[in-house]
Amino acid sequence: MKRFASFREFYPYYLAEHGHRTSRRLHFVGSCGVLAFIALVQRDARWLLAAPVCGYGFAWVGHFVFEKNRPATFRHPVYSLMGDWVMFKDILTGRIRW
Repeated sequence: MKRFASFREFYPYYLAEHGHRTSRRLHFVGSCGVLAFIALVQRDARWLLAAPVCGYGFAWVGHFVFEKNRPATFRHPVYSLMGDWVMFKDILTGRIRW
């Protein structure tokens, strides 16, 4: 397992693991779902349980079906979660192609 000294060092690796456009789209949709479920928490706290299921569900389909790799979540859980949201921002701002 490769070690990373910082998130800055990890992020290029993370992006390389998300080279398939459909996988990136699934990650983006899953992240949107997470935000929607978090918004629903104001009405019922149980929605918070659905947030990670949605986020990881879409992302893992992207990895196993399209990327044909193991999600970085299994090896680098904190950096992977950070990478999800940085990639989400980068897609929103046009830095990464949708």
